[in-house]
Amino acid sequence: MAGSLRNKAQFIAQFGLLLAIEAIFCFTVLGSIPIGPIVATLAMLPVIVAAILMGTLPGAIMGFFAGLFSLIVWTFMPPNPIIAFAFTPFYSLGKVSGNLWSLVICFIPRILVGVITGLLYHWLRPLLRAAHKSDWLAYTVSGFLGSMTNTLLVLFGIYLFFGETYATAVGSAYQLLFGLIGLTVLTNGLPEAVISAITAYGVCKPLKGLLEKNKR
Repeated sequence: MAGSLRNKAQFIAQFGLLLAIEAIFCFTVLGSIPIGPIVATLAMLPVIVAAILMGTLPGAIMGFFAGLFSLIVWTFMPPNPIIAFAFTPFYSLGKVSGNLWSLVICFIPRILVGVITGLLYHWLRPLLRAAHKSDWLAYTVSGFLGSMTNTLLVLFGIYLFFGETYATAVGSAYQLLFGLIGLTVLTNGLPEAVISAITAYGVCKPLKGLLEKNKR
């Protein structure tokens, strides 16, 4: 009984800490890292860490909160007002406004970051250990692909649901939008994924070992 209560308290403390970090990353400039001419966002890191350390479901729930915080940001203090419609149905600029698909773009990719990261990690780690290989790939691959899940699904959602409107908003021909999205994946998505892979290994591996040791 005492052990169960201790585990619940530990779970709540871990999730609460990661949620606080998620809020800081979403609502302050601390969630952005300038890399030359581009800016990598860190909002997916708490989702990835939660999925690896706590499991797929907590990771998905953290992803939901990441989506909720993103919705608040894009509704009340959009980083780029001309494209805010793609992320919130509650923001309008002239004749352009968001809709229910904006909520899909805002929430589903973030939730799936937790799902994909958690499933990959909890499949790869025992597989690598059974093969008597280092489990560093479980952390890095899960972190990298988890981050790319958000990038690719958000951009695909924008292209699918708001293609022509988005192209007009950013001053691009619709025929060039797919290429513009590909460029965004290369310049923003890949750096963010690399940061996520490094964080997943550098943060989660030592913490995972410590948490497993405390459970013995």
